[in-house]
Amino acid sequence: MANRWVLKQQGENEVIERLKELLKVDKNIANLLAQREITTYEEAKNFFRPDFDQLHDPYLMKDMDKAVERVLCAIRENQKVLVYGDYDVDGTTSVALVYLYLKKFLKKKIEFYIPDRYDEGYGISFKGIDYAAKHKFELVIALDCGIKAVEKIRYANTLGVDFIICDHHRPGDELPDAVAVLDPKRADCSYPFKELSGCGVGFKLISALALRQGEPFDDLKQYLDFVAISIAADIVPITGENRLLSHYGLHLINTSPRPGIEAVLGFSQINRRPEHQAGELIFKRELTISDLVFLIGPRINAAGRIERANDSVRLLIAESMSHANKLANAINELNTERRNLDNTITEEALAMIENDSDLKEAKSTVLFNENWHKGVIGIVASRLTDYYYRPTIILTRSNNLITGSARSIKHFDVYDAIDHCADLLEHFGGHKYAAGLSMKPENLERFKERFNEYVKNTIDNEILIPETEIDIVINFDEITPKFLRILKQFAPFGPGNMSPIFRTDRVVDTGRCKMVGDKKHLKLELMQPEHPYEPFPAIAFHQGYHFSEIKAGKPFSVCYHLEKNEWMGKINTQINVKDIQFFD
Repeated sequence: MANRWVLKQQGENEVIERLKELLKVDKNIANLLAQREITTYEEAKNFFRPDFDQLHDPYLMKDMDKAVERVLCAIRENQKVLVYGDYDVDGTTSVALVYLYLKKFLKKKIEFYIPDRYDEGYGISFKGIDYAAKHKFELVIALDCGIKAVEKIRYANTLGVDFIICDHHRPGDELPDAVAVLDPKRADCSYPFKELSGCGVGFKLISALALRQGEPFDDLKQYLDFVAISIAADIVPITGENRLLSHYGLHLINTSPRPGIEAVLGFSQINRRPEHQAGELIFKRELTISDLVFLIGPRINAAGRIERANDSVRLLIAESMSHANKLANAINELNTERRNLDNTITEEALAMIENDSDLKEAKSTVLFNENWHKGVIGIVASRLTDYYYRPTIILTRSNNLITGSARSIKHFDVYDAIDHCADLLEHFGGHKYAAGLSMKPENLERFKERFNEYVKNTIDNEILIPETEIDIVINFDEITPKFLRILKQFAPFGPGNMSPIFRTDRVVDTGRCKMVGDKKHLKLELMQPEHPYEPFPAIAFHQGYHFSEIKAGKPFSVCYHLEKNEWMGKINTQINVKDIQFFD
């Protein structure tokens, strides 16, 4: 399926000219800033030079004063506290962060609890509440979950177990009757930044506690690696506070990684440099948000997907490399098992669609197999969404319910589509592009019919064609060393601040084009004859079918990222081709 190329709305000429003058940059850098709604010198300074002064006062968050007072009461009265979190990366990093911070005050009076994905399901569980009551925990701090746990909190209140909820998901019509409900998405919450991760909300809680107790903010910086990993893995926008938190969290991981993170990175051949000074990069290359997403996230997730996520928390809080390596080895084995399950189920799901013409031609996908592993259906849903490019739900049986994961495509709100079927569901939650749900088996067919019908009647056919969104059109002679130096400072990249995609027209290969990787990919050297400049090396994954036309010297347009490539000790700028189009 050929992608639609869409050029983003360009910045206003007046704004671009002003930024050029104020920042002494070229029109392309100014345009990229304007597209990110950076229009003044002060906004550009905050973007390029994130500073902790830019963080909002945590007490602007609704109920923060109540949460802090309840935690301080637990510390004063030596009460038992249970730190409770979801089994994914955001949940486990949240638990690690709050547990480590409070442990220095509560000593042996604090424990953590991660619900079993299969026995208890997502979020706060009755079993978890019973555990807290049985073991005489007077306060539970729930992280990355709980915003819809109205019945569960009502039950906890009857047992005398207090809850503080720290969540970032969309609330329902009724909030739980907890001691405090921290969620920037609450309708009555005036906290300025709404897109914190669950771990980010946890960080706001410990920031408020530190403020109340007169602790220096510098003491909290050691936890920013957890926040950065959560931001990356939970795919929240890297704008506002998230940009600042991920910037400094990445710096911490690159210069002073905790044992658990270093142990996990070892499985991806990310090893230490032989020599380095304090504050310098420890690893042989600088880690990025993508590395947190693809190298760290899946392994931390693996424990919760296949068994229980307790070991993920233990790994994150490990104090020694020997202990961290032992835990990381076990988790890496689970990750291998997860990959095998993921591949098998994806192949089965693809075969179901390919062998059914109705499924193949539909505008959405809803598949059920009671034998599919619950721990990987979210990954499978993502893979099928990418493959067929349409909203997808993958379902399996868990205990007496059918549970599933939903993923969507750009410009379609799958949460709203599921909400349209709410009367058929036991539980559901999530956001525009990803959600989880459960239902009784007798409602499955009605759910499939209603969901598919809703998508069919509301989705715009145009958005079912994958879109390549291009930031700016640029000529190769404009990609100067100064341009590249400034572009690097746009990182960290992620949702809300994606690595820019450029388009260059009337490009040819210098004659060095060759197929690599079983002839699936292309290695090229690109130039633009109308704008003479030093040719750029390029890699084009999954574009091998263009080889003949490129080799024949036919000009084409290319859209791409610019990236640093290191090979045999040499570093250069490489074009990572996203798509190629020929024009008659």
